[in-house]
Amino acid sequence: MALPVFLISLPFWLPDLVVRLRVRIFAHVNGSEGIQVEVARFRALYEHPAADGRSRGAVLSDLFWYWLAPGPQVHQEHLEPGERYTEVARTTRRILAAVHARSASVATECTERALAAVQGRPVSVVRLRDLMMPIWAEFYYQVVFDEPCPREARDLIVGNADDVVTSLKCCGLRHMARRDRLTRYLVRRIEAGDVPHDLPGVLSTQEQAWYLQGTFFNTAVVQSSEAMAHLLMAVAEHPEVQSGLVGGTVDIDHVMDEALRLYPLFGVAHRITTGEIGAIPTGSVLLFNYADFHQAGFDNPDRFDPSRWKTLSAKDVNHVPYGVTANRACPARGLMPVTMRAVVCATLARFELRTSAKHTRSIPNRGPCLLTDRLGHTRSVRWRLAVMRLRDRCEDVTRSVTQLVLGTYMVWDARRQRLCGRYFEQPAVD
Repeated sequence: MALPVFLISLPFWLPDLVVRLRVRIFAHVNGSEGIQVEVARFRALYEHPAADGRSRGAVLSDLFWYWLAPGPQVHQEHLEPGERYTEVARTTRRILAAVHARSASVATECTERALAAVQGRPVSVVRLRDLMMPIWAEFYYQVVFDEPCPREARDLIVGNADDVVTSLKCCGLRHMARRDRLTRYLVRRIEAGDVPHDLPGVLSTQEQAWYLQGTFFNTAVVQSSEAMAHLLMAVAEHPEVQSGLVGGTVDIDHVMDEALRLYPLFGVAHRITTGEIGAIPTGSVLLFNYADFHQAGFDNPDRFDPSRWKTLSAKDVNHVPYGVTANRACPARGLMPVTMRAVVCATLARFELRTSAKHTRSIPNRGPCLLTDRLGHTRSVRWRLAVMRLRDRCEDVTRSVTQLVLGTYMVWDARRQRLCGRYFEQPAVD
């Protein structure tokens, strides 16, 4: 009798225990590097011009470079301030600006093609991140190449992005061969003159391919897919919000703001100071906890409540989903709200969304969800939701153990390889 009770109880206590153990192991392997920035100083320090170092001098950078390889040394998020960063950031803004006027229509077309694969079935069980990733792979392909995305390219981009985010969440190891296939494809396209944009001249052809891969086909695809998975998962959890969106009585911008507040895409971000900031010396590693910042100062911060934004303004509260304009802001901060609206509208026009799975900031379960066709499905899905809840809890047990084992290995392997540390030890890298 004791063994069955023990096994049945596992989903209720083992995942949380494993998470705490994993955090302790990671902290032990990485050391005690970093200054935890309190909420009261978050914005002031985050936008300070001397908090603009990104990789050099931080042990944590070895881990992020490991996860973002290949080409982390030219990844826009991890370039140090200077000529290379300035030109790369300028190029990214120019490429995104070229598509801005038609971004909503392009996003809608990409969504319609992706959803056609599940249209026609009364009920479909999907993982929202997996459903969204081909949409954004096609969208950013069109942004970069200004042409419809062929299936070959979409599969390469999705394979690369999925491998990066899966390893980041410690649900799987890196598969560099899968990522390198996309790199070789991009090198061929650049050498053939197929990219209708001027790429950064300070980069070699190989580095230009890594730049496109890291900025557009890694970070942009992953973050857009994660943001949409959180947004649609929250909509699926709250039928009154969903019906309000469909009926036009709920503001979609309020829903987006609340989803990004409650489920920020970053957990803890780090910056390295390139000058003194008060008593904080040059070379200090500052750790910014987005989740804590987005919780502070709100009534009932754990509750998903889009109506709070009827009287709130992002500039007046603790809300920086795209960073801060004054210091390395997200280059897609103007594009994302427009395209996310388009994807939400196209999705809700076809399907009703329901879920009973666990929804956390890191969303390692990839957002299990039921899509019910709005064109005539009337059968109850209660039993499907019950099965989803049970399956998700059982998967949480095995997934948490997987994250513990694989995460510990990757943290150790990243420290062993020292990709960032060794790069900056080389002379004359810029």
